[in-house]
Amino acid sequence: MRIALSLFLLLGAAQPVLAQTVPAVPRPPSAEVRAMAAGYKALTVCSAVHNAREAGVTRSLESIEAHELTGIYPELEPLVRTLPVEVTAGGAQVSWDEVMPPRFAVHSAGAGCAILPVGTPEPRAGRPVLRRPDTTAMPTSELRGDRPAIDRLLGEAIGETYGPGSNTTAVVIVQGGRIVAETYADGFGPDVPQRTWSVAKSLAATVVGAAVLRGDADVNAPADITNWQVAGDPRAAITLDHLLRMASGLTSDTAGNRTDALYFGGVTVAEQAPAWPLIARPGSRFRYANNDTLLATLSLAPTYDRHSPHALFDQLGMGHTTAETDWRGHYILSSQVWTTARDLARFGQLYVNDGVWNGRRILPEGWLAYVSRASGPQPLNGAFGYGAGFWLLNRSEGVPGDTIGAFGNRGQYVIIVPSRRIVIVRRAEDPAGSPFDIAAFTRDVLAALDRDA
Repeated sequence: MRIALSLFLLLGAAQPVLAQTVPAVPRPPSAEVRAMAAGYKALTVCSAVHNAREAGVTRSLESIEAHELTGIYPELEPLVRTLPVEVTAGGAQVSWDEVMPPRFAVHSAGAGCAILPVGTPEPRAGRPVLRRPDTTAMPTSELRGDRPAIDRLLGEAIGETYGPGSNTTAVVIVQGGRIVAETYADGFGPDVPQRTWSVAKSLAATVVGAAVLRGDADVNAPADITNWQVAGDPRAAITLDHLLRMASGLTSDTAGNRTDALYFGGVTVAEQAPAWPLIARPGSRFRYANNDTLLATLSLAPTYDRHSPHALFDQLGMGHTTAETDWRGHYILSSQVWTTARDLARFGQLYVNDGVWNGRRILPEGWLAYVSRASGPQPLNGAFGYGAGFWLLNRSEGVPGDTIGAFGNRGQYVIIVPSRRIVIVRRAEDPAGSPFDIAAFTRDVLAALDRDA
């Protein structure tokens, strides 16, 4: 009885103490997070400002903060919002630590911006790229279909009809090789480049296709990655086809295998991408990953002095398209390309033409069929299948089964409908958690193009 009473008194006395526990004070962001946030801001501002200047337009810091720097990764946004940024003639810099030097992003003429490693004491000059774009304008034409309906759909896309909270900045519709409709949000226009995010993966597949046509690559051969050419390394069996189909079998520790250290931290492609261990037999498992695309384009690095991605873009008249690199010159073709909606319309038209541009074959005959074929392992969930560097809209009601798409973070879409000779480009800065229903928008646009007013 005495023991029970003692326990009762002990527990009763403890309860008020537990009820009055003071909430833990949130820890301040770590140096790693602060450095990454500073890198994100420095690179984004550098690219947005300087790529726009080279395109002959101006982006204000206020516009960049309202669009590119809003609704980003939640662990970075509070810091990105407050860290001071300075735009310079050679790039941009962001202070982030009382002791460490600022994070520097450096601009090179024709080559965009590159983020330097954490701790770089001062910016260094980048290597310019000589550009010779085809300046022939993509023709325009009267729309064949229901013009009032298309105009209404363009307005609804700029609004939020296809996604609450979405932020459409541009839409371009191509029919029969000609621009038949386009619209832009305030502050954007035909010459304003935006980051493609993962639309770049489809551009990378196109760079690979051009290399295949030249005889510089074979999709069924092992990828030429120097780090793997050691006796006994099972990764030497990974082919370009595996990489394009997101079927390498390499470790992916996050959805998309986020590569923040490479994108914003200053780590290089050659340092990070080849280092992931194999955890599945190549070709047996679909896992969407930045590293697969980075490795595919890294394998072609010896050819870029003669046949750079920019040379391909210039040939297609994509003069406002800039493929950015890491600070050692390796292309980051999984994400970091800046371009306009009209340039992406040209890219889509290349596939409508089955790889032929102005009468010249740019991609191998049948490349469209290759990238559209779901011959590898497929995503287990979601509305879309996957080909080689392109998503497949083969499960979408009201959309032709041959429709393919280049998809990117924050709502970037290039929809290609070869059987209808139609390309739909949608650019955006959608905040995280506010998706745009691209399948529904595609369905509605195609239906409007099918009927007369």
